[in-house]
Amino acid sequence: MDAKEEMNRGRQGERRVATRFRFEGMEIWVKAVAIGHRLLDIADRLEREKLFRFADQLRGAALSVSNNIAEGAGSVSDKEFAHFLNIARRSAFENANMIMVFAERGLITERDRDELLNALHEEAQMLTGFARSLKRKTVTKQMSVAFLTVGILSAIALIF
Repeated sequence: MDAKEEMNRGRQGERRVATRFRFEGMEIWVKAVAIGHRLLDIADRLEREKLFRFADQLRGAALSVSNNIAEGAGSVSDKEFAHFLNIARRSAFENANMIMVFAERGLITERDRDELLNALHEEAQMLTGFARSLKRKTVTKQMSVAFLTVGILSAIALIF
């Protein structure tokens, strides 16, 4: 193993991939892409059954979760990133709705329904948690700036 390859190994020997974009290393994006692939497979099946409108709707929503995570990761502020995570969460709910309707119509199996709904539920919870942590971080930064400002103003008042 050469030095470069050694640097790309993690603590337990797992291979680390250099990322070009902030979102690539995020578990929420990786999971969203995996769910998206499963949804796209269903869209392909729907299209073969000539259910083109259902297939198109599912394709758009399937990509929306990971797309919004990726777009939000490119934001310049945590507040803006949290906004995109909220959109991604809503897209997860849209996907869940379609999966429920498709199952009721017999277009997907109960197993597919259950597995996808569980995955979408977990993804939505992760998105909510991450968005909340970004919002708390933003509030903490704002409070730090406010306290710093008050401290500076107090120091100036003491001087004069």
